Amino acid sequence: MINAQMISSSGSMSEADVRKTLEQGLGGQFKGQKLLVLVPDGTRSLPLPTLFRAAVEVLKDARQLDFMVALGTHPAMSEEALNQLFGVTSEERATRYKGIGLLNHAWDDPAALTTLGVMGDDEIRALAGKNWHESLPREVPIRINKAVLDHDHVIILGPTFPHEVVGFSGGAKYLFPGISGPEMINATHWLAAMAGVVGTIGIKDTPVRAMINAAVTRLKTPVTLVAMVVVGHDLSGMFIGDLIEAWSMAADLSAQKNIRWCQKPYQRVLSWAPPMYDELWTAGKAMYKIEPAVALGGEVIIYAPHLSTVSVVHGKYIYEIGYHILPYFLADWERFKHIPLGVLAHSTHVRGSGVMEHGVEKPNVRVTLSSKISPEDCARLNLGYLNPADVDVEAWKNREDEGLLFVPRAGEILFRKIP
Repeated sequence: MINAQMISSSGSMSEADVRKTLEQGLGGQFKGQKLLVLVPDGTRSLPLPTLFRAAVEVLKDARQLDFMVALGTHPAMSEEALNQLFGVTSEERATRYKGIGLLNHAWDDPAALTTLGVMGDDEIRALAGKNWHESLPREVPIRINKAVLDHDHVIILGPTFPHEVVGFSGGAKYLFPGISGPEMINATHWLAAMAGVVGTIGIKDTPVRAMINAAVTRLKTPVTLVAMVVVGHDLSGMFIGDLIEAWSMAADLSAQKNIRWCQKPYQRVLSWAPPMYDELWTAGKAMYKIEPAVALGGEVIIYAPHLSTVSVVHGKYIYEIGYHILPYFLADWERFKHIPLGVLAHSTHVRGSGVMEHGVEKPNVRVTLSSKISPEDCARLNLGYLNPADVDVEAWKNREDEGLLFVPRAGEILFRKIP
């Protein structure tokens, strides 16, 4: 059931539009209840300060109102960063928004998690289908932030983009892996690696989406979804209601707005990762949102002159294994099976598709990093290096006919070649 929806004819919902749609979809439904609102962190484009102000007003009859950032395994946000994310000051939090929680998810804190059940081997095999592999776990504890059980209702407030793990982001992804334990995070990401980025990204029905939806059936706390479609910095559409239905409608609109179809593949791409991706862990989107439109043997340059960190949380493991195609890891599984599956999946997503020939790794696309990360570290990571100072951005523009593509704000628009 859909309680409210709006698709902006201009492509940009106003603050009044947002307030009106939230009122229609959520107003008067949660009087006296304890509400948990799940939101994305700063690596997703969303006018969250506008949404936060409007949601607080619409949900003012709630007995308790908490907002939790669905971090997955992203680093926890400081109080200052939380204030910036929600568009509030410390003074406002102590006065106007006193009593409203702004919380981080803690995926690695067992005390913050509760177990809803276990996903067994038979179920995992059935959900994975043709993508099942013996490297997948035999069972997965369905652990989630226990705040979902401490509240009467969960509201998910987030955008829907083409996504490398689940096909299209949003919806139940804010629960699993957004606020889940490491087991679900690792299992979903590794299953996505089995399917491959090109076979997953921008596709609605994927094995990982099926796994997430199956996990949600164990959650008894009711959930309402506010699914949004963002283009650039503008809110283009909003759908409020049933978790599955609202997400499906948002994914359909996102497919129209956030996938760019290309007549022919590109030989080289300068993919500029914006500053909101402050680690290669997230800036890798500048590769895998582009790979489906790159010619065999082509090159993607992840241009991120601001970036100096691979991953705060997972950097140790990534430097140990480097970036490689999936068959590279599977061919020597005993050597790599101790690495968290989510890290292995990230490695394959950034390195892209390819094959092993006579024990030699043959990626389909060359990946070059142009950032503050040194040439020595790039070599250690199995990535090419390009000094950002040597990149003439202007020289890349308007050369699509030559097989060269410049993507000025990479990471959210998916590029695909027309079949």
